[in-house]
Amino acid sequence: MNSQSNNLRIFTIIWIGQVASILGSRMTNFAVIIWAWQLTGEATPLSLLAFFTEIPILFVAIFAGAIIDRWNRKGIMILGDVMAGLSTIVILFLFLTNNLAIWHLYLIGAVNGLFGYLQELAFSASKALIVPKKHYIRVGAMTSIKTFGTGIFAPALAGLLYYSVGLSGILMIDLITFLIAISTLSLVTIPQPKISNTSFVEPNQRWQQLTLGFRYLWKRPSLMALQIFSLSYIFFDTASGILAPMILARTGNNTAILGSVQGAVGLGGLVGAILLGMWGGPQRPIQGVLIGRALVFGAEMVLGLTRIPAILVGANFTAGLFKPLANSCESAIWLSKIEPTIQGRVFATTSFFDGITYPLGLLIAGPLADFFFEPAMMPDGFLAPFLGVIFGTDRGSGMALQFSLFSLIVVFICLGGYLFPPLRDIEDVLPDHDSVI
Repeated sequence: MNSQSNNLRIFTIIWIGQVASILGSRMTNFAVIIWAWQLTGEATPLSLLAFFTEIPILFVAIFAGAIIDRWNRKGIMILGDVMAGLSTIVILFLFLTNNLAIWHLYLIGAVNGLFGYLQELAFSASKALIVPKKHYIRVGAMTSIKTFGTGIFAPALAGLLYYSVGLSGILMIDLITFLIAISTLSLVTIPQPKISNTSFVEPNQRWQQLTLGFRYLWKRPSLMALQIFSLSYIFFDTASGILAPMILARTGNNTAILGSVQGAVGLGGLVGAILLGMWGGPQRPIQGVLIGRALVFGAEMVLGLTRIPAILVGANFTAGLFKPLANSCESAIWLSKIEPTIQGRVFATTSFFDGITYPLGLLIAGPLADFFFEPAMMPDGFLAPFLGVIFGTDRGSGMALQFSLFSLIVVFICLGGYLFPPLRDIEDVLPDHDSVI
């Protein structure tokens, strides 16, 4: 009991620091989006901001797993916070000297994406060593509270403070949160995995070490099916990259409405995470994954169908409400099915796949909106006669169509998962790692 209590205490201390860090980072991201939109008025630069943050993961993922499983995980997490703090200082300096440009944000976003990825991978691979298995879904709920709780306050605070303290004031707040994160990490000890027969690779077999995660998934069709299912989100990624410009374009550049809509998903996620923590989750987590994600993207689809603020807020709240269920259940499956000693390499492999599809979706999102959907939904566009009555024919209507269409595709994919036995029956066909003799 005492050991379990201590493990939960360690996780909670780390969690508090990460909450502070993400709050500051999200405030900065929100403020930077407003700054970039005011500067360019186009969707492409905003989607590229997210693209350049994600693309480094594609190049480092093949090595990241071996790094996480072999190097000191606490040191990696501290390094992630240090690099994020330095990046904020650079942005602040460039802004105060009137030298900040869009390309600076692309470069800084790439650095933050790289070290933030390593930090999150180290934390994710350490969860199974810190907390007992019966708390995996609840730990996932705490992670959702972290994610969505900051989603409530970051956009709201940044939207309110942007026109009073400006970008520089928000960057200063961000720096304070990084100091809090580093301080909490310094207070705890994060365990390192022991080397097992499954995880050990001879020094002269480096390529086998780098590909271990992929081979592990390949031999387990149900895990590979879960990964392929996750890759289907590329359809939503081509929409998520234009959410902010879509809302701004359809609300007369009203940053307060944008902040409220983005804050609503955080509020919904926070409520959903608290309820999930009290409930403990379904007995079959795959049900939470498939049904939860279908409900999430069904609600997201509504964001493109209306410009009424109350409905936008309500739809995003509903989407957030079910995100902790889907995310926590998927996380619990990965944690319970994969040996802790090689989770770093397997999670790095899944991130590599995501690193291909997610940046591709973001890269496509802006140009697809600016050069296809937006012109097609203008009064003289070829789609306007058919869909103009639903989405309108003014600025932002094409992005609204794009957002709703690709969200609907993901809903169909989620429901279609029930037709694929290796995914639907993953709990039955694949034993937990601690049940394998």
